[in-house]
Amino acid sequence: MKNYPKWLSAAVLTLMMSAPASAIETKAKNAILMDYDTGEYLFAENAFTPVAPASMSKLMTVYVIFSKLKDGTLSLEDIFTVSENAWRTGGAASGSSTMFLPIGRKVSVEDLIKGIIIQSGNDACITAAENIAGSEEDFAKLMNAKAKELGLKNSHFVNSTGLPHPDHRMSAEDLAKLAQVLIRDFPEFYPLFSQKSFTYNNILQGNRNPLLYSMSEADGLKTGHTAEAGYC
Repeated sequence: MKNYPKWLSAAVLTLMMSAPASAIETKAKNAILMDYDTGEYLFAENAFTPVAPASMSKLMTVYVIFSKLKDGTLSLEDIFTVSENAWRTGGAASGSSTMFLPIGRKVSVEDLIKGIIIQSGNDACITAAENIAGSEEDFAKLMNAKAKELGLKNSHFVNSTGLPHPDHRMSAEDLAKLAQVLIRDFPEFYPLFSQKSFTYNNILQGNRNPLLYSMSEADGLKTGHTAEAGYC
């Protein structure tokens, strides 16, 4: 950080301390602002209510994948096969955000991670889930177990994508906590969240996080949209 004059730092601090909580206004129904270093909540709006998280729940999908890379049960060079289910549910046939994986394609874990983070590919999520756990349902069990381990009390997962399901829920608080531990536990993967494009299958796609283009210092982690969840 720059070395500002002490009087200026003190003045800014005074302004921050004297500003009422109502000074932060948002149209968001659920929101939270958390200090990364201390975990202190600076602002909260219905932050503890479980709601539809859309693709933001992919943060738990990659957390599970990163955990397996860290413990050695998975490697970036491992090759997974794309199933018809992954293609139909999350691929080009689905009309949702996709990595454009063809049925039967052999794809590396490293490319799948990029497809999930940068392209928000639902087919990439399902392919990873099925190959790691045998089925997306069993992968969701891994996600729920990890949520419990991390102390995420208002989250429940039924799929790896965040596609609509009445029982697939997260709170804004849990998302903030998950973002914090993801950055802390896996710093080597953090730059991927600010990578602005990724080409796979000769198709160039931009990062689906619009904040990367509108805010010069934005660095991730995830956005999402469904009709039920709205813009997240």
